[in-house]
Amino acid sequence: MSQKGILYLIPNTLGSGPDDFATELSKAVVKELDTFIVEEIKSARKLLRSLGIEGPLEIFEYFMLNEHTRKGDPQEMIQPMLKGKNVGLISEAGLPCVADPGNVVVALAHENGIKVVPLSGPSSIMMALMASGMNGQEFVFHGYLPREKADRQKKIRQMEQSALHGQTQIFMDAPYRNQQVFEDLINTCKMETMLCVAKNISMHDEMIMTKSITGWHMSKPPELNKQLVMFVMGKAERILR
Repeated sequence: MSQKGILYLIPNTLGSGPDDFATELSKAVVKELDTFIVEEIKSARKLLRSLGIEGPLEIFEYFMLNEHTRKGDPQEMIQPMLKGKNVGLISEAGLPCVADPGNVVVALAHENGIKVVPLSGPSSIMMALMASGMNGQEFVFHGYLPREKADRQKKIRQMEQSALHGQTQIFMDAPYRNQQVFEDLINTCKMETMLCVAKNISMHDEMIMTKSITGWHMSKPPELNKQLVMFVMGKAERILR
């Protein structure tokens, strides 16, 4: 039986941010690959070019993994690895498999004894947590909030209870709903609750601010419509003495 290939998890930039997050290891790995699992071919090719791949990118093999992927397709995606070929899994933004559909392929790789190698890169979730000033010892990422206003407000109240007991809450929403989410947060949460708004992390117009709900009420609301935003909710940290 031939030796199985390796599945490399290759991070992407965050939106239109700089590509200087790429490590030398990532650059070296992609130069040895010609098969990739991607969400969108156009953005994957853009990353490959920024990582130093020269020549025509059309010659590579691409498997599409997104909301249009059929149930049986991931089985087809691991076939090259079962035959000994190394494959790269590229996220649309940030780290593969974190708020990203790639975990389906990774799970199949483990089931089939395929080695999985994660490469380091930017994560808007972790970068928002790092910059929030909130508890990084205990936290949870919720992904997207409910679409309906009443359901969203209920979810916010539930998260706030955990936040005020010391568990930092991290969440996001669709860019066109960010302003509504922000308004729900400052109108639903208690005045002492801390809220970090991290907009366009790593990009030229990055904005990361942490304030109490009282502080947000006293400030001009940030412009969040159609922006990439991560929200972090927690309680005020006290300086140890």
